[in-house]
Amino acid sequence: MATPAPAGEEDAFSRYRSPLVSRYASPDMAFNFSERKKFGTWRRLWLYLAQAEKSLGLPITDEQIQEMEANLDNIDFKMAAEEEKRLRHDVMAHVHTFAHCCPKAAGIIHLGATSCYVGDNTDLIVLRDGLDLLLPKLARVISRLANFAEKYANLPTLGFTHYQPAQLTTVGKRCTLWIQDLCMDLHNLERARDELRFRGVKGTTGTQASFLQLFEGDHDKVEELDRLVTAMAGFKRAYIVTGQTYSRKVDIEVLSVLASLGASVHKICTDIRLLANLKEIEEPFEKEQIGSSAMAYKRNPMRSERCCSLARHLMTLILDPLQTASVQWFERTLDDSANRRVSLAEAFLTADIILSTLQNISEGLVVYPKVIARRIQQELPFMSTENIIMAIVKAGGNRQVTRFLKEEVYPVLTPYQSKMGVKMELTL
Repeated sequence: MATPAPAGEEDAFSRYRSPLVSRYASPDMAFNFSERKKFGTWRRLWLYLAQAEKSLGLPITDEQIQEMEANLDNIDFKMAAEEEKRLRHDVMAHVHTFAHCCPKAAGIIHLGATSCYVGDNTDLIVLRDGLDLLLPKLARVISRLANFAEKYANLPTLGFTHYQPAQLTTVGKRCTLWIQDLCMDLHNLERARDELRFRGVKGTTGTQASFLQLFEGDHDKVEELDRLVTAMAGFKRAYIVTGQTYSRKVDIEVLSVLASLGASVHKICTDIRLLANLKEIEEPFEKEQIGSSAMAYKRNPMRSERCCSLARHLMTLILDPLQTASVQWFERTLDDSANRRVSLAEAFLTADIILSTLQNISEGLVVYPKVIARRIQQELPFMSTENIIMAIVKAGGNRQVTRFLKEEVYPVLTPYQSKMGVKMELTL
């Protein structure tokens, strides 16, 4: 039985590490949900607030702004952890930590703001940046599968309904069914990205009361403050009304799109696993890859199985924001916080992993035409006019694939052309 490391000798392997990060996720997505990204964004939001307040007449000096700018990434994580242990408040712990390295600006950091000014706005920035990472990945998967569909547009194969032999289709035409689902997911991801807004500068219950007090009741200045900070954070719009937080329905909207993507990927990879069993199509299998520790001859579709496994997890995560939104009381309750720390990050990390893995699969799919032809010959005696059927299927499959790719696939990939050249190699 393994024993824990002696006290004071713990290393990274002596603690639980989420496999989403330690094994699978891309460095970019892992960083997007990192503490450095989170707390660095808090400091930038405090800077934006101070700059906007200064521009609207509050007594904030250039020296204070410059001090904040010089320390945006100078984060003493140990001090912050000690402060949070003492104060039991993460935001104030980081206010104190930032103020420690910005003594001249200490009095204006977080001026007029509530914790959700940095907390919720950072979450919205992270969600936006996460969607920006996923969109080109999904586009690349669609592009690779489109190449595959075009290549095998007129290769007849046995179609299945109820997983029983049906009429013929083509390998390329079957692939367009996968692509069509992913194009719907791409549209939904783009919509979620485009509709995402900033929480902005709203105060403790969404009334902007603290900022109205700072600006002596000047509503125009408070609204301009909101607009300025929203633009500095890279958003075109902010939510007009909020409670203390932005509506948790926003999390539902985002995670429902990711859950739907999970369903698409699960279906695609299940099809590939079934075709691998039939020996008609296989995912990439590397030269030194071992299919089974006990049966070395096996060629298990482990990448597709990984996608299915993680896609199931992704699909279940939509339950978290659904329940969280339903139990928020009035302007806000804090029982959303710990849940969202887990569910939002895990949804994006999981989506990132399955897209990377599916791209790797789609770049190396292997087709076995002779096996496919042999299975067709086994079933053709049960169909009438075999030669006519074969000719019609080849022509029809090729025509449908060509039209579908031209009208519905290639146009949606146009915005992502500059990011199409990335090839996906898996480390595990």
